[in-house]
Amino acid sequence: MLSKPLAVLFFVPLLIFVMAFKTVDTQTAYQKLYYQQFEQLNFNHTKIVSEIKVADFNLQKNIHDIKQQIKNYRHNLKTFDIWMRYFEPVAYKKINGPLPVEWETEVNEKFEKPYKRLGAGFTLGLLYLEENNINKDTLLRFFTQSQQALQVYNHDSITNRLADYQHFLFANRLYLLNLAAIYTTGFECSDTAAIIPELKHMLGFTKQIYTAYNQTFSTKKIPDEYLKLYDEMVKFTNAQPNLYTHFNHYLFIKKYVNLLFKINQTWINTTKASTKSMIDYSLTKTSTSIFDKNLYRAQNPKGVFLRVAEKKDLEVIKNIGKLLFYDPILSANNQRSCASCHNPTQFFTDTTFKTHPHFSKAVSLSRNTPSLINVAANHLIMLDGKHISLQNQAKDVITNANEMASDAKEVVEKVMNCKTYNKTFTQLLKHTPQETSVTFEHIVSAITLYYNSFSAYDSPFDVAMNTQTEASETVIKGFNLFMSKAQCATCHFVPQFNGVKPPYTNSEFEVLGTPADKNYKNLSQDLGRYTQNAALETKNAFRTGSLRNSAKTKPYMHNGVFDTLEEVIAFYNTGGGAAHGLSVDNQTLSSDSLPLTTKEIYQIKTFIESLTENIAFDSAPKTLPKSAQKAINNRKIGGEY
Repeated sequence: MLSKPLAVLFFVPLLIFVMAFKTVDTQTAYQKLYYQQFEQLNFNHTKIVSEIKVADFNLQKNIHDIKQQIKNYRHNLKTFDIWMRYFEPVAYKKINGPLPVEWETEVNEKFEKPYKRLGAGFTLGLLYLEENNINKDTLLRFFTQSQQALQVYNHDSITNRLADYQHFLFANRLYLLNLAAIYTTGFECSDTAAIIPELKHMLGFTKQIYTAYNQTFSTKKIPDEYLKLYDEMVKFTNAQPNLYTHFNHYLFIKKYVNLLFKINQTWINTTKASTKSMIDYSLTKTSTSIFDKNLYRAQNPKGVFLRVAEKKDLEVIKNIGKLLFYDPILSANNQRSCASCHNPTQFFTDTTFKTHPHFSKAVSLSRNTPSLINVAANHLIMLDGKHISLQNQAKDVITNANEMASDAKEVVEKVMNCKTYNKTFTQLLKHTPQETSVTFEHIVSAITLYYNSFSAYDSPFDVAMNTQTEASETVIKGFNLFMSKAQCATCHFVPQFNGVKPPYTNSEFEVLGTPADKNYKNLSQDLGRYTQNAALETKNAFRTGSLRNSAKTKPYMHNGVFDTLEEVIAFYNTGGGAAHGLSVDNQTLSSDSLPLTTKEIYQIKTFIESLTENIAFDSAPKTLPKSAQKAINNRKIGGEY
């Protein structure tokens, strides 16, 4: 006879299993497979919690046994991953999230303020088991909370969706994006030896899901072309070494994942599938490549001109935006323009100064000038995530006493005193019927539309991923290192190589321990994200920027402390500020050495250089519009400083 605790252990999952299957005769093959995997997950989860409760963590054997149980469970977890991430991503993070604390919301701060969400689950549990003094209550919290989160996947609000084919097309799209950006990098698997074995197991079982889906939705079957290529990908992956440092990430994405994504996108459009899930908030249906610049939309560069679609009208707005970008009329002293700090010939950044001079010229600004190329690929703007729109950021800079020191009302008056600006903006008012007169919003919207037009270009690496062209051997080796040993891809995600990962609805922030100078005597005093959302975890945190064009946008880091890519890579290679003796209790970058060799650093640098986009920059305007205020008609194109 079972003891009472063991009886409960085995009876409760059995009861849930029976309840879930009481209508088994009416379930489709697809639903049956879902419930079978859910029940297996639930059973194993309950078993592990029970074993943790009775384990003596003073014995290394018990720790080893629990670790092994967790590793076995993770394989089981991966069979459910395609559903789990899509149906309830917040609950998923309680089950297998990599972060002890997360502040970003599931739909980003355009809709709600960040709140503190404690992490739980198997990734954190495994990491905790590496600690010297294991507290059973802490470990139990990780697993009991994840067990509670798992029950969400048995709720009617989710399981009812299994009867509709449409969810699957979008869930599968997210699965493919994660194959490219997450699953092979170690982002949420601390045991690097398990990354590729888990991937192989997941790929194989997902094929079973595909089979069950096709049996159920016979009129909306997965395209044969897709299934054939998927089988080829499974064969390729199974032939790869189990070490993720030896896995060919480049070929995996180029030859298989990216092409599968294209078929899936076509499938979505052909079936006219629609979604109401916020998980699909940013992703577009139009992109046919993961390396398409229109893969997801994080910002609206058009601002108040959002409804303008005619190419001719957009060209008018862009041209007036260009004039404004170079015109120091936006500043209080008519001497500083947008182009003063964001030099178009320098990829819309400033490579001359570590940090650009203050408006007063007496001191320097506290932060390095970020490039405006691809800035629209971030949901939160500025290094501290201060703004949710490009237009708000532009208004802030123009009115900031340290930068352009102007006034919104004064800017509108000065701009409208120029006949060229007045005539054009007055004509453009027809596109914004909600406004009866030209506003500050019209001005900044024209500017953001202008500079965003330079974000549409591909890099040589994009071309290699999208065509039959191959990247060089050094670039491929650098990319494979980037995705594995160097751990770059756990923060800089494919395809923008910034902090926005699938499903591309959040901007991530990291604490690196950036020094105030190269001598590492002090930590940079810039509190970063903390200034917008004060918390222990956000102190000295900065939004992860894109590595695209970074070979052309020195100096590096928020304070411009490093002058070369080699210095930046060396900083990461040694373990950030904490590894250099700086006090950074909340550093998110591992303080362990990677360690990368000189040759490997060169290969990574070469890969980053392949992300330099082939941008067709235009020349500065030859003249600026004349103003009725003759005193400012001698202003200099591009500003004076």
